[in-house]
Amino acid sequence: VMVRRVTVLAALVDLAFWVFFQAIGSPVLAWLNLVSVAMYAAAYGLLLKRKNLPALALIWTEVIAHATIGTMMLGWNSGFHYYLLMFIPAIMVSGGWRAMVFPLAFLFLSYVGLQVLSNAVGAMSPISGAALSSLSIFNIAIFFAMASYTARYYYRLVRKTERKLQELATQDALTGLSNRRHLLEQAEHEMARAKRNGEPISILLADIDNFKQINDQRGHVAGDQVLVHTAKLFRSICRTPDIVARWGGEEFLFLLPSTGAEAAERFAERVRSTIRATAVELAGERIGFTISLGVSTLATGEELDGAVARADGALYQSKIGGRDRVTVAA
Repeated sequence: VMVRRVTVLAALVDLAFWVFFQAIGSPVLAWLNLVSVAMYAAAYGLLLKRKNLPALALIWTEVIAHATIGTMMLGWNSGFHYYLLMFIPAIMVSGGWRAMVFPLAFLFLSYVGLQVLSNAVGAMSPISGAALSSLSIFNIAIFFAMASYTARYYYRLVRKTERKLQELATQDALTGLSNRRHLLEQAEHEMARAKRNGEPISILLADIDNFKQINDQRGHVAGDQVLVHTAKLFRSICRTPDIVARWGGEEFLFLLPSTGAEAAERFAERVRSTIRATAVELAGERIGFTISLGVSTLATGEELDGAVARADGALYQSKIGGRDRVTVAA
């Protein structure tokens, strides 16, 4: 994507060069830039077809040839040699050191060789001092713009990757809810805060009733849709400070800060009735289901594991008591 965008920008720069060289009376250099535009257009077409290696070879050829011709014709001070340096960021992210050594060495030798040759021969087709100064400033400005764009692109790419890794580390891939590890990390902070402020914390453990039958009778796609639908409803019910995670399989755990036993029971009943009142639409069929819940409130000095174990025991009582119900742990 980045190479395609730079290709378009480079073609526009060559069109600007065409206008510039026509204006100063250098038609040969002007038409050479149209050849460059054609090469970039061909490279862009190859990139669209995912033929990356031929496209990159064409771009390398154009840039090196353009920098060489421009420098030899107008001299080192024209600034065409700057475009060779644009390959450095692309080379550095292309792979391991073995993939970078040869291109970097080739680029270095090309740059130094061009400087030596240009200084030895001098400008073969010199232009006026004012035109040369304008051309040099223009090339420096384009180099700054392209280097800044490239650096910004890679920065945004890294940040996007970091966010994606953060999501993978903290979210359940199917439901988008917090995963077990992330909830445990959040629980430590919430429990410490609750202890400082003397506030209660409650735990809800919810399990979809007869989920295995849904998978067996309608397939795993239907089971996944039920899980996604359930997670969506959970997010809509929860308050901002509440945390809900996929605890495992069809089981979910709610962490409810600043919530005592009675409020937690009312919340659990709301969750249960909301699930019961909705159904999943799949291939024109409505799949209704229910959940069972167990509720516990952390006792003074109790660890999270103890409260979760009590909620799990209450959930078991809901299951053996007929399902689709809420049980509060003693």
